[in-house]
Amino acid sequence: MAQFQLPKNSRYTDGKTWPKPQGATRIQEFRIYRWNPDDGKNPSIDTYYVDRDDCGPMVLDALLWIKNRIDPTLTLRRSCREGICGSCAMNIMGQNTLACTLGIDDCKSSVIKIYPLPHMPVVKDLVPDLSAFYAQHASIEPWLHTESAAPEKEWRQTPEDRSKLDGLYECILCACCTTSCPSYWWNGDRFLGPAALLQSYRWLVDSRDEATGERLDHLHDPFRLYRCHTIMNCANACPKGLNPAKAIAEIKKMMVARAV
Repeated sequence: MAQFQLPKNSRYTDGKTWPKPQGATRIQEFRIYRWNPDDGKNPSIDTYYVDRDDCGPMVLDALLWIKNRIDPTLTLRRSCREGICGSCAMNIMGQNTLACTLGIDDCKSSVIKIYPLPHMPVVKDLVPDLSAFYAQHASIEPWLHTESAAPEKEWRQTPEDRSKLDGLYECILCACCTTSCPSYWWNGDRFLGPAALLQSYRWLVDSRDEATGERLDHLHDPFRLYRCHTIMNCANACPKGLNPAKAIAEIKKMMVARAV
């Protein structure tokens, strides 16, 4: 049987337990992954207690309550608070999701556990390094490629052709799907991953784009596209309800149709 061992400095320990807020009658316990690259210590799991009567309903509200009232060193990304920017993506109770759209009550647990997105280098605490993820997205050239002369006003598209982009353009690049994919965990340096491939398909089916052949040539590789085994983790994790696995299957169908 194969045995795997984590590097010594990746094994987390029990961290600090902060005191419960005085006078609080409704308390929620949070256990949060902490790691500081500057102190040379292993990661730890710190325990915090949040006064629910003094805090908003979302997990992000609780994280900001902790940061503002208990521990200002807690590091996380957040921006819009509306499920649009994807900044606050993290692993909450074992599921990749957005902290701003997940309600505390939806966790249905007396202890809420929060970690950074899995299988990504960690910058600090709940902040993953998404440099490779963004580079893979850029590699599919996510913009319109045309060879025809530019029209005087705009590139026209029928409502039927425009509808083909529904379920694709809504991706916010939060990386929840990509970091939930085992194929990406093991082949992240070569497999583009669900998010990049979803975006690639968005341009492949755009009736205005004139580089379909070149785009398919770029994906025709044993790893870039074909590491997907359609286990559907990506669709289950997507906070926008998109289905990257379906998009990947459609790209594979386009590959077959081109080869016939």
